[in-house]
Amino acid sequence: MIDDIRLDSKHPLQHQLYQELSERILDQRYPSGRQLPPSRQMAHDLSISRNTVNAVYEQLKAEGFLQSFAGKGVFVHEDIKSAVTPSGPGLHKPVGAGMRLPPLPALPRLKSKPVEDASLPFQPGLPDLDAFPIRSWNRTLHHQESRRSLRGYDSIQGYQPLRRAIAAYLRTSRGVRCEEHQIIITNGAQQALSLLAEVFLQSGDNILCENPGYRGARNALGRFGNPLVPIPLKKHVLDVEALAGLGPARLLFCTPTHQYPMGGILDLSQRMALVQWAQRNGCWIIEDDYDSEFHFYNKPFAAIQGMFENAPVLYMGSFSKTLLPALRVGYLVVPEAVVEPVLWAKQISGGETPLLTQATIAEFIESGQFTRHLRRMRQLYRDKWQLFQHEVTEKLGGLAQPVAESAGMHLVLEGNFDDLALSQWLKTRGFGSTPLSAHFLGEDVRTGLVLGFASASEREITQCVATLRSALAKQ
Repeated sequence: MIDDIRLDSKHPLQHQLYQELSERILDQRYPSGRQLPPSRQMAHDLSISRNTVNAVYEQLKAEGFLQSFAGKGVFVHEDIKSAVTPSGPGLHKPVGAGMRLPPLPALPRLKSKPVEDASLPFQPGLPDLDAFPIRSWNRTLHHQESRRSLRGYDSIQGYQPLRRAIAAYLRTSRGVRCEEHQIIITNGAQQALSLLAEVFLQSGDNILCENPGYRGARNALGRFGNPLVPIPLKKHVLDVEALAGLGPARLLFCTPTHQYPMGGILDLSQRMALVQWAQRNGCWIIEDDYDSEFHFYNKPFAAIQGMFENAPVLYMGSFSKTLLPALRVGYLVVPEAVVEPVLWAKQISGGETPLLTQATIAEFIESGQFTRHLRRMRQLYRDKWQLFQHEVTEKLGGLAQPVAESAGMHLVLEGNFDDLALSQWLKTRGFGSTPLSAHFLGEDVRTGLVLGFASASEREITQCVATLRSALAKQ
C-alpha cells in the first residue's frame, strides 16, 4: 500500500505520479529491490485511473527506474545507480536533498568510546550467560505474560511487588535499612547514576570518585561538567584519611564491598569513618554495592547504608550481574525525602521501567529461584577464579602481576606494558578486557588489564592466559 503520496487534481495526474515516484527512488526512500503495488492497488489507493498508473510504470521502466518480473510484479531496479538515465518532464532532486543541519552540540567533556563486542569472554561485568537458568526463567515469564494488568502502565517508581521483594532481600542479605516505598526501580545502574546527578548537583559542585574507579559512574555523574576529584586508594580501597585534604563535595561515589576495579574491601572502621566524614561535610555517599553477592570465602560486611539511622547514603544496585545484563533493571534505595525529586527526574528523562520484566524478576525472587541461582553462581565463579589465578601464576610469572583482591567476577593483572594496545589486540583474538589505565583520573596512572573471568569457560581461561603469555613475552 502506498500512503505517502498526495496528488492535486488541478494538475496532470500522470506527471505528478511520475514526479513523486521518481523522486522517492532517487532519494532512496524506495530502495533498490522494493516491490511497488500492482497497478490496480495503486489506482485504488490514490483514487485515480489504472491506465494512469500503467502509463507511469511503463515510463519508469523505460528509463531504468523500475523492472518487472512475470508472475512476481514491479520492483525498483536492483542496480538503480547504473540503470537510471532520467529524461522525464521536470525531473529534479527533492528540495530537501543536501540541506545543512543546524549547529551540532559539543561532544561531552567526558565522552568515551562505546564498548563494542561487549559479550566477548573476559569482558568485565559480564556474567556466565550459559549458566543462567533460562528454562526456569521462561516458565516464570510465561506465567506473568498472560496477566492483563501487566500489559499497560503501572508506576514510575516501579512495580510494587518487585520493590517489596528487593527490600526484603536487601534487609536480609546486606543489612540495608529500607522499606519498599524507599526503593526506585531504574533502567539499569547507569540511569540510577544519571538521576542522582540531575537531582543533587548544581553548577560547580564537586564529585569525589575513587581513583582508579568505575568509568560509568564518572561519565554519568560528570555529564553536566561538574569537577571530578580523584580519591586515592590505600591497599586497594578508598583512602578515607585522604578525604580531609580534598575539599568540599556534593557527592562521593564508592564501591566499598568490592572496590572496582582493584577489588579491596572497606572494613568496618573505615566505613564508619567515611559516614562520619560525610555527615560533618554535608556530602552524600553513593554506595554502589558492586559484586557483594560474590564473596567466595567470607561473608561480606554489611552495607554502609545500614550502619547508621538516617545515614547520608544513596544505595544502588542492579540485576545485570546477578541475572542478565539484557534485563536493564537496577534500583536505588534513598531516604524518604529524596524519593519524590528522583521520581520527578525519572518521569521526565525515562518514564517507567518495563513492567513485564519487573514482574518476572519479582516472582523469580519470591519463589526462591534467585537465591538458588546466586548460590550456584558463587560456587561456579569461585572455581573459575581459582583456575584463572593458578593459570596466571604458573604461566605469567614475571610478565604480569595479579591483584589477589580483585575476586568476584574479574581479575586485575598489573604490568609495565601498553595496556590499551594489548586490550585491542586481545579483542582481535576473541577475548574481552579493559585497560587498567582507562580507570584512572589524571596523568598518574598504572597499567594493566581488567579481565572478567565469570563469562569465560575453563577452555577459554587456559587459551586466554596462553595468548597473553605469547604477547607479553615479546615485549
